Amino acid sequence: MPPAPRTDQRRIAVVYNPIKVDAERLRDMVNEREEQHGYAPTLWLETTPEEPGQNLARKAATENVDAVLIAGGDGTVRAASEGLIDSGLPMTLLPAGTGNLLARNLGISVNRMDEAVDTVFDGEDRAIDAGIATIIRPDSAEEAHAFIVMIGIGIDAKMIAATNPELKKRVGWLAYVEAIARIVRDVDAVRLTYALDGSAPRTTSVHTLLVGNCGALPGGVLLMPDAEIDDGLLDIVGMRPRNFAGWVRVSTAVFWENGVLRKTRAGRRLLAGNKPVRGLRYFQGRRASLRFEKPEELEIDGEGMGLVTGVDVKVAPASLIVRAPRKK
Repeated sequence: MPPAPRTDQRRIAVVYNPIKVDAERLRDMVNEREEQHGYAPTLWLETTPEEPGQNLARKAATENVDAVLIAGGDGTVRAASEGLIDSGLPMTLLPAGTGNLLARNLGISVNRMDEAVDTVFDGEDRAIDAGIATIIRPDSAEEAHAFIVMIGIGIDAKMIAATNPELKKRVGWLAYVEAIARIVRDVDAVRLTYALDGSAPRTTSVHTLLVGNCGALPGGVLLMPDAEIDDGLLDIVGMRPRNFAGWVRVSTAVFWENGVLRKTRAGRRLLAGNKPVRGLRYFQGRRASLRFEKPEELEIDGEGMGLVTGVDVKVAPASLIVRAPRKK
């Protein structure tokens, strides 16, 4: 057994998914940096299907460590992040999943083990928001879950539920394209009642409803262009095009206008005079209450959560500390 760490030495913890990362290589790299920086032996915490990371991260927060390296896919990142909310303990990401959306929104490199290990020992800390979703099951049971990126209802969630896990392992995010091609014609609109920041309830219907803590998708697409991960607000987008032409207009707005034009000053000037897209609506707030006419599929940070009849969401401002690479 390694010797007990001295109380005057700094120490890190690693929460890792052995299926997603090369654990042996990671150990070698961490051990090398550990010696270089004069740190005590690292606390290693391995995830399992029964323990995806929440309790492991909470354990790390009680073990007198200075930072946590989270190594794994989107599920591991979400679970471990949930365990660190309001702990004040910095986390560094070694993203190795399909979407890696939190890392992309923070500008953190994907599958760069050397960079992630360097960062956990010598990075810069910043506070970011998290979201808390209390979901209501068809039997009225309630569950609370954190989300770091976004939750989704409608086509988005049904696509996650329909995705073939074996195909996803082989081709990554392209498996989502195959899933949506199979289900899109049979997806009904979601009818719901919603209230934002305590306002009077309103009724509407959407094909997809997303509540986001940050707004960028793979490929640099800005689904929610005003979303900031540290602004103390949640961003909500509802998509409800009425026909094929409406879907074309929504796609143009998301992929071309948000993904390309908004990134340049000239493009933003061009967009300033445009009328809002009829099938695309944006909102911001600190909390929202959603109730559905019938049970609907829900996804949280890309993970299917099954059927729900309602969701209450709120922002937890500056509740997570992320340690990112130092700016050069």
